[in-house]
Amino acid sequence: MGGCFSRRRPRGVEGNQFEKDFVSAHNIYRRKHGAPPLQLNRDLCRSAQAWADHLLSIRTLKHSGTDHGENLFYKYSSSTRELPGQEAVDSWYDEIKNYDFGRPGFRSNTGHFTQVVWKDSKEVGVGVATDGNGLFFVVGQYNPAGNITNPGYFEKNVLPSGTTPTVSDNDGSGSRWKPSVNKTSEPEKTGDRKPTTVFSRQGVKLDF
Repeated sequence: MGGCFSRRRPRGVEGNQFEKDFVSAHNIYRRKHGAPPLQLNRDLCRSAQAWADHLLSIRTLKHSGTDHGENLFYKYSSSTRELPGQEAVDSWYDEIKNYDFGRPGFRSNTGHFTQVVWKDSKEVGVGVATDGNGLFFVVGQYNPAGNITNPGYFEKNVLPSGTTPTVSDNDGSGSRWKPSVNKTSEPEKTGDRKPTTVFSRQGVKLDF
């Protein structure tokens, strides 16, 4: 299956290397929590790219309403025009510091982390949009979706670090990523369905 950016490569994004680093960062973190590796899915990439382009056009951070899981990230810097593939993932995973494994469940300040390590998610797609002047939007979409709030789902899918892994040390992605942390958005709970996946429905307007 080809890469996400085989037809269109945003300026400041190193195409296939971005994808490799994005997926590898997920899988290194997932391995720490006993979750199997994610595979890149081209259809999810197309969906994520379309939404990233839309977010750039409206300069607003909000979820798409997809049935897939979804993490969002934006970055603005006047000093750099490049974005490495792992940066959004590092930011999402950094929310682990707010997660209470003794009281598992969804919270607005940990929803990105829990989607990254959600054990039942199998595939991921990524989209990146930039204005070429230091503003980036990254959209990650996941299948099956994580953050399902039905009883027992978080206990099963968000395991403590150090859980016996189910994948090998080598994720096979050829990554060259190094950890970093950056700003991201925070989703909000919307009410219960069966199963219920939590997303934000309110956009955050960005002034750049």
